[in-house]
Amino acid sequence: MFSDWGFSWGGWLDNRRGEWWLLAQLLLITAHLLPVWPAPASFGVAIWPKPLLGLGLLLLAFGLFRALEAFRCLGASLSPLPAPKPANQLIATGSYAICRHPLYQAVLLCSAGVVLATGSPLHLLLLISLASVLRGKARFEEQGLRALHPDYSQYAAVTPAIMSWVPGLDWR
Repeated sequence: MFSDWGFSWGGWLDNRRGEWWLLAQLLLITAHLLPVWPAPASFGVAIWPKPLLGLGLLLLAFGLFRALEAFRCLGASLSPLPAPKPANQLIATGSYAICRHPLYQAVLLCSAGVVLATGSPLHLLLLISLASVLRGKARFEEQGLRALHPDYSQYAAVTPAIMSWVPGLDWR
């Protein structure tokens, strides 16, 4: 499976298929397991509001749902590396009709859910960092998709990249 995705020791050394983007993404996602810091009590909130906790958990669940939908749509074209697999097919249906990178959108929705549920400034910083990394990873990925699929530019012109309502996450 790993070789089918294009992993190689050389790639980890020279980033030929975007391995460093993946590593940065995985580190930032894993960092979401860190405890809330500083605690909301340190900035005057004794108990985090239950509506924000609930909204955050709903956003987290919605992000997980979006991820499952995007995985299902990708099928055999799925790869954790941003460089597309050579036999990759351009998917523009399902969640890919709504945005070009629904898996990245799902990760950001989950991260935003954690921020809302916890009120953690540390996790807000992780969300912003993750958005920056996923933007770079998506742009790297799109170079390969344009090379493989002549009609990718047309698809990209009409479909938002990650989130059309967030500055920097849509570059149509």
